[in-house]
Amino acid sequence: MKPNKPNDDQKARFFLKPAVVWMLVLLAIFYFFRFGATTEEKPEAISYSVFLQKVRDGQVATYQKTEGSITAAGQYVDGKNYTVNVDSSDPRLTGILDEYGVKLNVEKENPMWPIIWTIAPWLIFIGFLWFMFFRQVKAGGGGALSFGKSRARLMTKDTERVTFKDVAGIDEAKEEVEEIIDFLKDPKKFQRLGGRIPKGVLLVGPPGTGKTLLAKAIAGEADVPFFSISGSDFVEMFVGVGASRVRDMFEQGKRNAPCLIFLDEIDAVGRHRGAGLGGGHDEREQTLNQLLVEMDGFNTKEGVILIAATNRPDVLDPALLRPGRFDRQIVIDFPDLKGREQILKVHAKRIKLARDVDLSIIARGTPGFSGADLANLINEAALLAARKNLKEVLLDDLEEARDKVAFGKERRSRTIDEKEKEIIAYHEAGHAILQSILEYTDPVHKVTIIPRGIAFLGATMHLPEKDKYLEGKKEILDDITALLGGRVAEEMIIGDITSGAKSDLKRATKLSRAMVCEWGMSEKMGPMTFGEREEHLFLGREISRHQDYSDQTAVQIDEEVRKVIDFCYERAKDILSKNREKMILIAKTLLDREVIDGKIVDYIVKKGKLPRFKSRVKKEKSARENKNTSEKSAEEKTGESIPDNNPITQKTE
Repeated sequence: MKPNKPNDDQKARFFLKPAVVWMLVLLAIFYFFRFGATTEEKPEAISYSVFLQKVRDGQVATYQKTEGSITAAGQYVDGKNYTVNVDSSDPRLTGILDEYGVKLNVEKENPMWPIIWTIAPWLIFIGFLWFMFFRQVKAGGGGALSFGKSRARLMTKDTERVTFKDVAGIDEAKEEVEEIIDFLKDPKKFQRLGGRIPKGVLLVGPPGTGKTLLAKAIAGEADVPFFSISGSDFVEMFVGVGASRVRDMFEQGKRNAPCLIFLDEIDAVGRHRGAGLGGGHDEREQTLNQLLVEMDGFNTKEGVILIAATNRPDVLDPALLRPGRFDRQIVIDFPDLKGREQILKVHAKRIKLARDVDLSIIARGTPGFSGADLANLINEAALLAARKNLKEVLLDDLEEARDKVAFGKERRSRTIDEKEKEIIAYHEAGHAILQSILEYTDPVHKVTIIPRGIAFLGATMHLPEKDKYLEGKKEILDDITALLGGRVAEEMIIGDITSGAKSDLKRATKLSRAMVCEWGMSEKMGPMTFGEREEHLFLGREISRHQDYSDQTAVQIDEEVRKVIDFCYERAKDILSKNREKMILIAKTLLDREVIDGKIVDYIVKKGKLPRFKSRVKKEKSARENKNTSEKSAEEKTGESIPDNNPITQKTE
């Protein structure tokens, strides 16, 4: 393979890198020879009359002078140096020097040297400034005069081609932008009837749901230029730069019409005015004002459509959202079950999947995942399969990738002693029993006591059977009961409680308070809400909760929250007491296998014993499975098969 030859820009950068160093070196050399101190003794400065007397006394050995100069120098007989201001009008000087044998040296003056010694420092200084400022500004922003130019990046079909085939899971949003595509293809179709296409379209949705991808797909389908810029590209520390870049961005769009301008993270410049301390002189507000003016100053007949994206529409200035500017808001939410499966299929085209892989299983197990999360899941599965030297990605690779994205990577290197491991096993067994028995909880998918990520020492994973948009009171009470199962199991079996239930208690308390304060599910408090959230316009997050109720009501709220927690706690204790032996069996199986499938949990709950399983694939010959010889001997004695640890390869007889 031939090495890449450096281009002209690379060569220029190679020679320019040491330019500053060379300038400093030359400047230092110049001043060293011109003004630097020497190790020689400082010459004695004498007057002209004293000089003549020393010549007569035979003390002067040499005399040297440059024509046109009034200063001369030389040496005494004893070797010491001297300098003297010569009286050039004295005609006797040359005769006296010849008479007393003083060695004469008169040089002709070069007229260029004084000019060079005077101008050289200024030339070096100007060259240094040219490199430090003009070259750097030009490299960073295209020159000093282009500092206020737009930084929008042009993407054409030759550089990046995205169509609706690459976008999945947001069918409603795609339908809403169809008319924009038709307008960019044939504007006269709408103008003929007097219709007006929206000047601006605001894409609203959580991060990673595909807002940028949808904007690129609109440009790809319409086959028009696509300018992309972020809200943070406008704001600089120099006042007026952002407004200048807004003007240039719209001019650039008009020159390339019909086209799309995509403004990502518009809340960086579009937040509500008047909320800061800078007032009208604030650079961000000036940029927003210019954006508002520019959107009023053009119409869709010019073929320029502005698409913006944000995940915080509530903090945008109302002037941006009025008709005539961002006329249409398109909501892009997290994909549902069908949408997640479609997104997985889109990203799975780039990898080699096994034939028996069913992506609907993965879609069921990823509620709340965004499109970016699902793309990351597919990529992680491909990396896991490559690490195992597999020829194709298996379903268990996808399962492991999903668990890694949701809970973090397995941390088998973390050393946990047997006592703590036993506590974790009973903790997760308590969750698993309640998750399996309670009517309104999701089915158990997998239980593990292998640490994952930072916070998880173990996990009881469950797969929802369908997407839920509403939850009833019974469902929430079941969820709280299942969350408290780990703490109840510790207290019941170990006889002590640990800090392992921290996150469970936090979630249970949050759900209980929401039931009382937000969802009106308390009989005593009635169908009312309590507490208004206050959010900061710049932080964009909840920083306080306004108490719009009396202190007496606050006490009643705390009592109702405690009542919900106590009810669920006693309920969990009652269920686990009745299923104590089953919980112990699940915990022992976890200690033995570390990971068990939800099917095993269900079988134990129903039958009270371990099931017999057959494996559909051969076990991997790994070091961890080779140490299970004792388990195989136990199978021969009891006739019961120890279930396979891989939840994907298990099939109930």
